[in-house]
Amino acid sequence: MGIILWIVLGAIAGWLASMIMKSGYGILGDIVIGIVGAVIGGFIMNLLGYGGVNGFNVYSILVAVLGAVVLLWIVKAARGNGARV
Repeated sequence: MGIILWIVLGAIAGWLASMIMKSGYGILGDIVIGIVGAVIGGFIMNLLGYGGVNGFNVYSILVAVLGAVVLLWIVKAARGNGARV
């Protein structure tokens, strides 16, 4: 997947995760959160026996959003912003 598609996927996934977790980091923050989330989500899905991010499609966006939500949850928990288990 090309760098432009990674940026677009990251922006979409980061924005969706920010809406789910009610946090805002701006467009650059959303892109970074989405790309790191794609890596985390891919790792989680591979552990579960499913594939990770494999192109620009709905499944890959969902995997990236999952990872981004996990990332934001960890960040909120580390900062003490009310993340509860």
